[in-house]
Amino acid sequence: MTSLGFRTDLALLKRAGSTIEDRGDHIVVLSPDNPSFYWGNFLLLDHVPGADRVEEWLERFETALPDADHRAFGFDVTQATVDDLSAFAERGLEVEVSTVMTASRVHPPARPNREAIYRAFASESDWSQSVDLQISCHGSDESVGHREFVTRRGASNRALVAGGHGQWFGAFIDDVLVAQMGLVSAEPGLARFQSVETHPDHRGRGLAGTLAHYVGGYGFDELGAQTLVLVADPDYLAIRIYRAIGFTDGESQLQVERGPNPR
Repeated sequence: MTSLGFRTDLALLKRAGSTIEDRGDHIVVLSPDNPSFYWGNFLLLDHVPGADRVEEWLERFETALPDADHRAFGFDVTQATVDDLSAFAERGLEVEVSTVMTASRVHPPARPNREAIYRAFASESDWSQSVDLQISCHGSDESVGHREFVTRRGASNRALVAGGHGQWFGAFIDDVLVAQMGLVSAEPGLARFQSVETHPDHRGRGLAGTLAHYVGGYGFDELGAQTLVLVADPDYLAIRIYRAIGFTDGESQLQVERGPNPR
C-alpha cells in the first residue's frame, strides 16, 4: 500500500474488528458495529478515477454498502491534489486533504503545560468523559444519533486497549478531562495517534503538545515503536504544535465524503 495514512488506518480498523476486503482495484472496509462511522465504512481506491468514472464508483459504493446513507472514498495515492478530485466535489462530496506526519523522536514543547495531570485512562469516568469531550470538540450536534456514533467509537477504542494494542491518555485538570489522544500499534515498529482532541475552552495552553510528548514516550518505550504517525489538518493551527515537538510533514492523505450528517 502506497499511503502510510491509509495503511495505518486499515491496520487499526482491522484490530478493532472491521472487515477489510481487497477487490483488486479497491478495498471495501466495513464496520458492522458502527455503520454510521464514515471512515469505518468506505471504499479505498488504488487510484484517483477520471471524471468520466466517478458516477460508476458512486454506483459501486451503493452496491458494496447498500444500507449506507453516506458515501466515502479514500485514495491510496500520495501525489494527487484537490483539483484531481473536482469531479467528486461537483457531485456534492466534500474533499479532505490531510497531512501525514511522522516522528522518530519527540521532545517537550517550548512551554509545556504544568497545570494538568497527564495519565492513561483508568476508569469508567475517564471513558465517559472521552465521549463528552469528543462531542464538545466537533460541533454542536447533540442528537441521540450523534452521541450513539461517538459512544460506539469509544467502545472501539476501548477494545483496542483491552486487546493490548495501545492506550488512551488524557490531560486532566481537577479530574476533568480537557485533552485526549490514543496511541495504537499499527504494525511492528509503527504506532498511530488517534482522537487528538482538546476542549475548545482549553486550547492555546500547551496541553496538546505536552500530552503528545508524554504519549510519544509511551510509544517508544512501551509499544516499541520506531516511528510515530499522526494525521493532521494542514490548515489548522494545531499542526504547528506537532511540528514543534518533532513531527515532520510527509505525504498527503486524500479522501471524499458525503452524508446527511457531518462526521
